[in-house]
Amino acid sequence: MITRRSYKKLYCSLLVPVLCIATLFSGSGDGGAVETMASVGSAYESLLFDTSFVHSINIEMDDWQSFLDTCTDETYTECKVTIDGESYQKAAIRAKGNTSLTQVAHYGNDRYSFKIEFDHYNDACRYHGLDKLSLNNIIQDNTYMKDFLTYQMMGYFGVAAPPCSFVYITVNGEDWGLYLAVEGVEDAFLARNYGKNPGSLYKPDSMKMGGGKGFGEDFRMDEWDGEEPPKKDGQMPPPFGGNGGFPVPGKGFEGGGHGEMGSSDVSLIYSDDDYDSYKNIFENAKTSLTDADKTRLICALKDLNTGENPEETVDVDQVIRYFVVHNFVCNFDSYTGSMIHNYYLYEEDGQLSMIPWDYNLAFGSFEGSMDAESVVNYPIDSPVSGGDTDSRPMLSWIFADEDYTEMYHQYFSAFIASFFESGLFEETIDETQTLIAPYVEKDPTKFCTYEEFETGVDTLKSLCLLRAESVRGQLTGSIPADSEGQAADSSALIDASGLKISDMGTMEQNHGYQTGDSVPSTPPLFQNF
Repeated sequence: MITRRSYKKLYCSLLVPVLCIATLFSGSGDGGAVETMASVGSAYESLLFDTSFVHSINIEMDDWQSFLDTCTDETYTECKVTIDGESYQKAAIRAKGNTSLTQVAHYGNDRYSFKIEFDHYNDACRYHGLDKLSLNNIIQDNTYMKDFLTYQMMGYFGVAAPPCSFVYITVNGEDWGLYLAVEGVEDAFLARNYGKNPGSLYKPDSMKMGGGKGFGEDFRMDEWDGEEPPKKDGQMPPPFGGNGGFPVPGKGFEGGGHGEMGSSDVSLIYSDDDYDSYKNIFENAKTSLTDADKTRLICALKDLNTGENPEETVDVDQVIRYFVVHNFVCNFDSYTGSMIHNYYLYEEDGQLSMIPWDYNLAFGSFEGSMDAESVVNYPIDSPVSGGDTDSRPMLSWIFADEDYTEMYHQYFSAFIASFFESGLFEETIDETQTLIAPYVEKDPTKFCTYEEFETGVDTLKSLCLLRAESVRGQLTGSIPADSEGQAADSSALIDASGLKISDMGTMEQNHGYQTGDSVPSTPPLFQNF
């Protein structure tokens, strides 16, 4: 066990290699990841997740339309999958997503995201070791790159992140569209990153309004009278702001209070030792759990929430790396946003770490009310939207101790230097655009026009470069790094008035309605609750 004193010595020793990251990666065109964890490696990484070309996936099924008609049921159907000419006769496929499932229907087409399980019908069946594959439909992303670039940044900076690549899908030989293939965060991912005997994996989420005391267990949207639902003594206040924590069309999330839509357990807040208080974690486990596993996690959360000796309950290096990239890309459809979801929690021997997931609404695209200047200058020391930093224990420890804050700043500086100031980002985005442009142009099911794609990429590129400039200013002190400082003095903020977030695609991207249509009073995001 590392003591507080010994950890500070370790912290100082870490600063040297962190500052050397730019040197290690300068001229590294492939953006290889920092070797910060044990990784067994898998053949599928160098095959399907080779990012130098667009891969081909053909899905064969007797009645594709019947499958599409039942996609919202998320039921697996047998199919044949051929990846780059290599066939798997008996794979399983279903639609995937949460709100995106209903949003696709509102867009008026059948371009769902899919999940393929190679081992669904036969435990021994894998694609070169890969058990689960996600095929993301790139909804609400005119750039086609938000997810891709974020995962590239995460992997580059040494975060345990799923690899990804672009794939052009055909169905029964007919063009379907350009998707992003992402490694499923399940067994193969765990073995690749943590070895043969990994710890426990969770995907905390309360967006289905189920589980979690204080918000969800017996909560029904259609019966809610506007009053706060009952909560157990000692728990975090329910996540309703002035408008119940729900988005206001054209204004995003607003209102008083926390303005959040998740129960306290998905925020990783300790309330008590009762297993039922953490249903949104335990019922979303991706590994088999014993009572000992549950108890160990609760103990870890309890220690985390005290704010003392976080190095004993947090994989400090991994979590800081995660939040450096995460806070750069400003994804508020996440742990740091109002919804408080779209992340994986990994626990091993009482230590916790975060695994990234779902960034199609990154770069400020989630809250439609944000302008480009707000995103570009978003304060790196006040990274929570719809709440405060103290309401996110997995993050708050970084800012509760000046040593950890300095460590976070040093990592951020190394990331900006090596990925942006080196020119690697521009090289990556330009090469990616050249690679996928012909496939975007011929994509028959895309959610935007080709011209909107080009505009979106230009906007994303400019926004990221300005964001890097602002972060550098925040690190040097020329720009305030917290929301209070920016509110008091906005004169030094980077000007991004020439950019529009909506050009990259946003959560409010028509909601599937054509101009002039009557928009229902309940946004599609909440119509199934």
